[in-house]
Amino acid sequence: MLGPVILAASRSDRMRRLISAAPVTKPVVDRFIPGETVGEIVPIIEELTGKGLEVTMDVVGEDITTPEQAAAARDAYLELIGRLKELGLGPKAEMSVKLSMFGQALPGGHELALANVRPVVEAAAAIGTTVTLDAEDHTTLDSMFAIHEELRKDFPATGCVIQAYLFRTEADARRLAASGSRVRIVKGAYKEPASVAYQNKHEIDKAYVRILKTLMEGEGYPMIGSHDPRIIAIAQDIARRAGRKLDEYEFQMLYGIRSEEHVRLAAEGHRMRVYTAYGTDWYGYFMRRLAEKPANLRFFARSVLTKS
Repeated sequence: MLGPVILAASRSDRMRRLISAAPVTKPVVDRFIPGETVGEIVPIIEELTGKGLEVTMDVVGEDITTPEQAAAARDAYLELIGRLKELGLGPKAEMSVKLSMFGQALPGGHELALANVRPVVEAAAAIGTTVTLDAEDHTTLDSMFAIHEELRKDFPATGCVIQAYLFRTEADARRLAASGSRVRIVKGAYKEPASVAYQNKHEIDKAYVRILKTLMEGEGYPMIGSHDPRIIAIAQDIARRAGRKLDEYEFQMLYGIRSEEHVRLAAEGHRMRVYTAYGTDWYGYFMRRLAEKPANLRFFARSVLTKS
């Protein structure tokens, strides 16, 4: 049960300082976050798209405490979109954004986040791509879904994320499946109380499959966010039963995890999108990757032991 411990550490300033200062940390982080600047990440995008993959780009950073930081996050995405436009990579690269980066938790945060994310959505649409709003902890979701609904009035391709471990998600999926929206389903990577979320992996997996069936049988565009081979096989079966063509849904996996599977699925004709994060404020993102999967933690531990 190390996952909850790691998630708690992801919110600890003391652990942030200790892990960030460890000499071994950077090479391990580079496995999941392959760059800190636009200049460093563009070759990664070119490499992935050259393999027939698509990407969704995440500028990491969630601990926003001022409106100026939220505006800087907006500008970082606009810089990225500008580079993608220059390279003609827009149709292959969408954006993933966390509204906390755009000021959602600040006073007046709902309106501030909407005002900051709208220019990013507009700029993405102008280069032939779109934006997906990432799900964060359960207390932020009503605001996220309201912003999603508002943005879709002008940009109907704007996507959102739902998390299978939350009790509310089956109802959210039914609503979204009927709306024609783009929906990424993930298991969930935040520490949530038992009052709002399943705590048992088996129960989470069952909920994931039920929700995926709802999305596949609906009118929206499902995006399957999972590295689990069993979930991937089940998703393919549900898609066939729902009469979905290969371009009517997609798989999404994280950069640095099961990379050979990315290429295999693309070679079979599936749309395969690699969630690729970059930036300097990597700590929270990195810790959640460790918490999500024991293999990630073992990889980090082996690296520490070999370097010590």
